[in-house]
Amino acid sequence: MHTRRHFLQSTGAIIALPALESLGFRRFASAATVTPPKRLIFLSFGWGTTESTWYPDIKKPGPDYELPKGLAPLARHKADFSVVQGLWNKYSNEGHWGSTMWLTGANRYAQAGQSFSNGVSADQVAAERLGMDTRFSSLHFNGTEGDMGQSGHGPGLSLAWDMRGKPVPGLNGPLAAYHRLFAKDNTPLEQQRALLAEKRSVLDAVLDNAKTLQRGLSTADNAKVAEYFQSIRDIETRLSKDEQWIGVPHPDAPLPEPKPGIAGRGEIALMYDIMIAAMQTDSTRVFTYRQPVWSLLTSLDIKVFPHDMSHYHTTLGEKLDASQRRDVAQSELLAGFLDKLKGTREADGSRLFDNIALAYGSNIRTGHELSNCPTILTGGAAGLKLGHSIVAPKDTPLCNAWLTLLHGVGVNVERHGDSSGVLKEISA
Repeated sequence: MHTRRHFLQSTGAIIALPALESLGFRRFASAATVTPPKRLIFLSFGWGTTESTWYPDIKKPGPDYELPKGLAPLARHKADFSVVQGLWNKYSNEGHWGSTMWLTGANRYAQAGQSFSNGVSADQVAAERLGMDTRFSSLHFNGTEGDMGQSGHGPGLSLAWDMRGKPVPGLNGPLAAYHRLFAKDNTPLEQQRALLAEKRSVLDAVLDNAKTLQRGLSTADNAKVAEYFQSIRDIETRLSKDEQWIGVPHPDAPLPEPKPGIAGRGEIALMYDIMIAAMQTDSTRVFTYRQPVWSLLTSLDIKVFPHDMSHYHTTLGEKLDASQRRDVAQSELLAGFLDKLKGTREADGSRLFDNIALAYGSNIRTGHELSNCPTILTGGAAGLKLGHSIVAPKDTPLCNAWLTLLHGVGVNVERHGDSSGVLKEISA
């Protein structure tokens, strides 16, 4: 029995089957049941937190810390997550970018003469390994609202940045996410194959033209063409994934199709449900979610503009109240997500929670402050120390935490971003 997928084999073709209960993927199966896969989840919010009421007392680390007001809704899960303080991206210098460099740890000025560059994000490093057996190597969700900058995230199309440091597009809102995962393609199989063959043909022609063009170019232009070739290789990789799954129908959705127009608090809760559905159907094992803040405030009947809210410390009053209410709402939503991760069973009877590693946070602490990035780690898949308030050594790169998570889920890269090593303080 193949440990990840069952296959139908015919002359010249192998087609992967979905996770069918009849073939051993059932809730309480025999001893031959496959081990549930590990998943990696990154959830990010913009505009930081209310520093005085979100962070535990830094002078009282350990398991007996007092949960602050902003995290109080997570009390029932206190033994199952850790708050980590002291982490930062040393190259970050833009106080309105809550997620652009969050997973990369990159120096935006790393390329001479350029005012912006980025590196690969931790999720894409994981997707290279964890995404081999699933329909989607990774999935990237955003809020429905058009301008994610108003939610304090900064440049990017999602939390994800590819191996070249280019933005990876995300799916905006629960309806787009649902359709990507569960919409049925009624195009006849032969027509699907013909369309893929046509894309291959176009790709080959473009590649041949680019190789011809490359002759006699300057060093600078050759560098540009090399980057172009990498783009072609990325497209080729996506085509190969499409070819691998041609003829395999999308799974039936374990939840109804979302109604359009859901925003803010309801949207975030629904997106969490869609993530669980994607895990139940093993559609992907790597997720990012760039959460909306602007529409969250609106759904809470908060009239303060998000950017103004993030500067609550200048005038207090309604700005401080808005910031604290935002913190509590986000913690309530995260607590509900953890409830469902613990309540959803895998094929072997374990919980989804036992097989995920989840990071929740932002590149912004508060206002324009970029040190001590708010960081919560949870899940049973990466061997994390849970139930603690943890203070990292001075000047610890945030990427040390990402490197530790990567190793915990079986992606044993030597380093990530500006990491200096694994973060032993967060390991059990």
